Amino acid sequence: MKKAPLSAVFLGLLLGVFSVLAHAYSTIGEVKFGELPTEAQRTVALIHLGGPFPYRKDGVAFGNRERLLPRAEYGYYREYTVPTPGSSDRGARRIVAGGNGELYYTDDHYRTFRPILE
Repeated sequence: MKKAPLSAVFLGLLLGVFSVLAHAYSTIGEVKFGELPTEAQRTVALIHLGGPFPYRKDGVAFGNRERLLPRAEYGYYREYTVPTPGSSDRGARRIVAGGNGELYYTDDHYRTFRPILE
């Protein structure tokens, strides 16, 4: 029995991981504006109005280090906090806004994103 070179095995594993990540993002699905939590709907409204935002970090550049959103140059995406009732800090919920007006919702601190349909 012929053994596969280690580099081929590593490449296969790496491709498998990327495939799982891409599939996880693509199967999360969209979320309609009316299905968002009330706090997220308010945050979207503030984004459209240009503020004022309740958190100092709202509107800062989102680096997309997770690479789950479409690639874009740094500064294209901005993040906004979605208040979490009962949380003593900013919590895990965010809206990420793209430079062309697209919006994404995450409720697990950037592990998953759902495009918002308005």
